[in-house]
Amino acid sequence: MNPTQIQLKRKIKRWLIFLMAGLVLSGITAFPIESELAIAMSNINIFSPKMQHWLTTIYTAVTHTNAQYPYLSYGTDWLAFAHIVIAIAFIGPLRDPVRNVWVLQFGMIACVLIFPLAFIAGPVRHIPLFWQLVDCSFGVIGIIPLYVACRYTYQLENITNNGHFK
Repeated sequence: MNPTQIQLKRKIKRWLIFLMAGLVLSGITAFPIESELAIAMSNINIFSPKMQHWLTTIYTAVTHTNAQYPYLSYGTDWLAFAHIVIAIAFIGPLRDPVRNVWVLQFGMIACVLIFPLAFIAGPVRHIPLFWQLVDCSFGVIGIIPLYVACRYTYQLENITNNGHFK
């Protein structure tokens, strides 16, 4: 493996580790949602009035739901688990990005699909526009490292197959 190939593999790994860390962090923080909302509520004054109203509504809904129907939080647990499993899927491209470029492409498709989900399901579920945009930001944040890693992977593939940079 020549120095350019090594550099490209390192760059790909850095971007993928950033993405994977974000996915795991997103997953882990979905488990204690009621506790996190309680912390937000104890600091409610730092938020805008619109956000205060939204947080109060969500906190009330989550606490009442957990008190009456705790099994519904099992869905959030599965959401958390899914984020962690998706992060694990990127181990393939970490090991062999060229052979597993399809995982990067799949990830980019998933990031794009966040937008229609947020803008279709959001209004149906009475999610305010600003929160739909927060959800969409995860698609934007996620696609950046995936796109960059994918570009580097294509460069690595060209060098590996042709012996030179295109």
